[in-house]
Amino acid sequence: MSAKFIIILVFIVVVFSSLILDLGLFSKGNTQKLTMKQSIKRTLIWFTLGLLSVLAVYFFHYKIYSITNIEGLQKYSTDFGTHFEISSNFEESLHNFRIATTTAYFSGYILEYALSVDNLFVMLLIFATYKISKENEKRILLWGVLGAMILRFLFVLIGSVAISQFSWVLYVFGVLLVYSGFNLLFEKKEDEFDPNQHFMIKLGNKIFSVEEKPENPDSFFTRQNQKLQVTPLFLVLLVIEFTDVVFAVDSVPAVFGVTTDPYLVFFSNIFAILGLRSLFFLLGHGMDKFYALKYGLSIILIYIGGKMLLEKYFHEIGFTHLHNLIVIIGILAMSIVYSLMFPSKNLDNAQK
Repeated sequence: MSAKFIIILVFIVVVFSSLILDLGLFSKGNTQKLTMKQSIKRTLIWFTLGLLSVLAVYFFHYKIYSITNIEGLQKYSTDFGTHFEISSNFEESLHNFRIATTTAYFSGYILEYALSVDNLFVMLLIFATYKISKENEKRILLWGVLGAMILRFLFVLIGSVAISQFSWVLYVFGVLLVYSGFNLLFEKKEDEFDPNQHFMIKLGNKIFSVEEKPENPDSFFTRQNQKLQVTPLFLVLLVIEFTDVVFAVDSVPAVFGVTTDPYLVFFSNIFAILGLRSLFFLLGHGMDKFYALKYGLSIILIYIGGKMLLEKYFHEIGFTHLHNLIVIIGILAMSIVYSLMFPSKNLDNAQK
């Protein structure tokens, strides 16, 4: 077996095992909401797993491309626009490659993890709006995460093929991210939200036969007069999946702004969304006080998009993946510190 096959096989095993542990695929009896302590503990476990994946990239990523000589390093640098110092010494050049790819991967992982937090805030709002029980939150989150993984795979596949065939696609991604960043920055919260007016609810009602009052409201499907129908809970699942699509449109191009290596883009996406159930419940315990994170994320999207549009000039001034990582972490850190130093008045009033 090739090293590439073994690495991908290990990746699949780790991801599948993580889904079993965190989402409880085979633990139907565990339907209670996680406590604050459990949420913090499990979130730290999955974040640690993400950090371990960074080490895996450092030690094994070059094996995916079967890089054994200087020519292989040069080809990788040319194919994916990854700049690192290549000398006549292969071991030294390989070390530079490892640092560059690991830094790019970690930047993508942190970026995706931060964007997934914003996604979860939206999920919290959706569950509250549609009055979803804690038991059904877990089931919907399960299918939501599985759907997100499939979407990420498709988006990364399409994106990598498009970039390899048409270099101008990167500029399209850049414009999209700048637009998304400004849209998020100046987005206004609606005071009232009619759940029945959501696009996917309307579409679902048109496509499917919906039983508004099923005998088992906790099921996605029901059968009336030998006819298979969907329940309102299934429509909420459609809303969650649609939300995943919307966020994938932003998150995948954002990582392509960090690296065009499809494996790094996909791996960073998957490890970032593992453990989202634990993070979801952690956010539900009051982590929404980090209100400024939204503005930090919008600035990061604008920055990444602008960098994609001006990539040539960034390289000319010696801007590396390490600088990119520092900028992303710096913006996230400042938004979190700002939230703690200047608590939102709306949150203070809500807690009184």
